[in-house]
Amino acid sequence: MSQRARRAAVALLLACGLLLTGTACGGGKTAKSGTQGGEPGPTATGSAERQKFAKTRFVTNAGLAAGATYQWIVKPFRNGAFKKGADGRTGSLVKAGLAGTFAYNRLKAAVNNAKGDPTLSKALAPVTAGIESLKGLGTKLRKGEAGDADINDFDKVVTSVKDAGRSAGAPVTDKVPSFSDVQKGGGS
Repeated sequence: MSQRARRAAVALLLACGLLLTGTACGGGKTAKSGTQGGEPGPTATGSAERQKFAKTRFVTNAGLAAGATYQWIVKPFRNGAFKKGADGRTGSLVKAGLAGTFAYNRLKAAVNNAKGDPTLSKALAPVTAGIESLKGLGTKLRKGEAGDADINDFDKVVTSVKDAGRSAGAPVTDKVPSFSDVQKGGGS
């Protein structure tokens, strides 16, 4: 690949990233002036644009959830970091708890993104109950109360979301977020 093509690819990726970030941060509803009862007004993006970027946003959010789950929950668990007496156990549990909250929030965002694409929404429908079951697991992890079944459930739900995305033409790959993003909880 020539240097010119690489520069163009990097510029395109940066432009898409800025577009997605700006849209995700500023896409809230505003009230129309002169309406009664606070009816919602137009959004920053139209329905056609929401559908156009639904899969991209889904892939991003689900990838971040998968990356955080693997990096700070599944991998330390498999390495024995959560066992009593393990070196750095408290720190690992706190990180896992924060990662659990982050992953839950990104999975909820991914489900919301999927609503913009009928195929993706249909593929994720059976998984939403599993995502909802993870709601309190972050706290459970932080307190050291999560067991093998809890960790395995978290991993299974993330795998199910990835499988649903793949079946709808939106393959998800793990994207490990920075720990500072995990500490923020992933809420948007």
